[in-house]
Amino acid sequence: MADNVSKEKRSETMRRIKSKDSRIETKLRKALWQAGFRYRKNAKNHFGKPDLVLKKSKAVVFIDSCYWHGCRKHCRIPSTRKKYWVEKIARNKKRDKEVGRYYKNKGWKIIRVWEHDLTKEKFDQIIEKTKKLLK
Repeated sequence: MADNVSKEKRSETMRRIKSKDSRIETKLRKALWQAGFRYRKNAKNHFGKPDLVLKKSKAVVFIDSCYWHGCRKHCRIPSTRKKYWVEKIARNKKRDKEVGRYYKNKGWKIIRVWEHDLTKEKFDQIIEKTKKLLK
């Protein structure tokens, strides 16, 4: 199936996709801040650029979107340029594992939250689970 917009329009649309301060990231951050946790966001000086770094707890938090990180439940590969997208998402998954090993070897806690877990129904459970892991 061909793309129904021009190459320039598609490029503009993809450029607008945020890599930080996304709606799901902001929602989780606010809940953790209200619970008394202090963190650095999008710390470039930490390996893998975690979404949140909690030095006091020796923990990093990654908030993974279903599409870009290849969620088994929700990731749908586009039908155009399929090979490119399969390779791209595979690289992202491989990098996620590498980053996880790095922090595990350093003795840090790694918290990965999937986009689909931040629904209204599951949000409070995710926050409670995260708080327990951080204490």
